[in-house]
Amino acid sequence: MNKTHPQRNGDVAPFDPAKSFSEERGCCRPRGACLRCPPRCVCVTMLVLLLLAATAAIVGLAVALGLPPRSPASNNRTGFLCDDGVTCIPASQVCDGTTNCRDGEDEQEKLCGDLPRSLPAYLVFRCGNPAHWVYADKRCNGMNDCGDCSDEMGSLATCPPCGSAWWSCSPVFYEYCACVPRSLCRDGVQHCTSWSDEYLCTP
Repeated sequence: MNKTHPQRNGDVAPFDPAKSFSEERGCCRPRGACLRCPPRCVCVTMLVLLLLAATAAIVGLAVALGLPPRSPASNNRTGFLCDDGVTCIPASQVCDGTTNCRDGEDEQEKLCGDLPRSLPAYLVFRCGNPAHWVYADKRCNGMNDCGDCSDEMGSLATCPPCGSAWWSCSPVFYEYCACVPRSLCRDGVQHCTSWSDEYLCTP
C-alpha cells in the first residue's frame, strides 16, 4: 500500500522514499533542479545569478558615469595618494617644490610646514642618527642617503640582498653602501675597500 503526501494544489502524490525530507516539503534541491522549485522557495543558484547581475549593473553604471574605479594605490603605503584617489606619487616627490598632484595637495602648507613631523609616518625613514631622515622610497635603493648607510644596511632598513645588477662588497667607498652597480666594475676606480670591484667583478 502506497503512502500519500498532500500537495499544495490538492492533488495527492505517492510517497517516494528516494527523495529527501526537504524535497518532500518543496524546498530547492542542491542538485540544481530549480525549475521544479515551488514559488515559496528561492533557489540558491537564482540568488547568486541575481547578485552577479546586480554587481555587473553597478559596475556598468559607474563606468557609464565616468566614476574612477577604486585604486589599489589607496591601500599602498609606500607613496602619497592624491585627492583624485587614483594618482599615487613616490614619497620623495612630496614637498619637493614641484606640484605633482593635480590639485597641488602634495605641496600644501599643512603637509610640508614642519618636515618631517608634518608628513605621514609611512613616507619617512628615520636614519641611524636621529637628527637625519630620508623619504621612505630612498630606503634600500643602493645609495647612502642617510650618510651612515643605515637606510641600506641598518636593522630598520631590512633590505634584500644585492640583485644581479649589483656587486656585493662591504664596506664600499663613496656614495654606495653594500652593493656597487656592476656598470662600475673594472672601471679603473676603487669602489670596494677590497678592490674586488676591479679584480673579481664582471660587468
